[in-house]
Amino acid sequence: MSSCMSGFGGMSQGELSEGLARLKGEHPALRAQMEGLYSLTQKMDQEIDVEENFKELIIKVKEFKDALDPHSEREEGVLFPMMGVYIGTTSGPIAVMEYEHDQAKSHIGAFLQKAEVGESTTEEKVKLAELVQNAYFILTDHFNKEENVLFPMAERMLSDEEKTELLRKIKEI
Repeated sequence: MSSCMSGFGGMSQGELSEGLARLKGEHPALRAQMEGLYSLTQKMDQEIDVEENFKELIIKVKEFKDALDPHSEREEGVLFPMMGVYIGTTSGPIAVMEYEHDQAKSHIGAFLQKAEVGESTTEEKVKLAELVQNAYFILTDHFNKEENVLFPMAERMLSDEEKTELLRKIKEI
């Protein structure tokens, strides 16, 4: 369910209101964590210390999930519904964003569930790491869409009162 969102007006990169800037500002730290995860999976693909890298990957994926979950909740619980009033949520950009959240979380959840079961072969561990790689690719593209399309769209769409409400509500999460 990927979709080009250029038709939804994500052109100029003007100044973002405080709430939207805060959401966007969470991306660099999440991206840095994602790069670390991807680097570990690449080492595993190259059969470099698979056992040790797998153990570290489990720890790092848990840390990443702990950072990603509140960010996702701020978007899914606050921003998306506010935008949905104007553009709907069953199709279009919000539906795409929610689908990508679900896909990334599904890959991360499946990795953790299967990794924590325990004994698996080196090949199985490398294969499991692909779930993390899939989440990495989804979220890399997803963050770009948010930064270049969704956040600028929200900036133009939401009223000043809604932007104030957005900031207040995301501070609570």
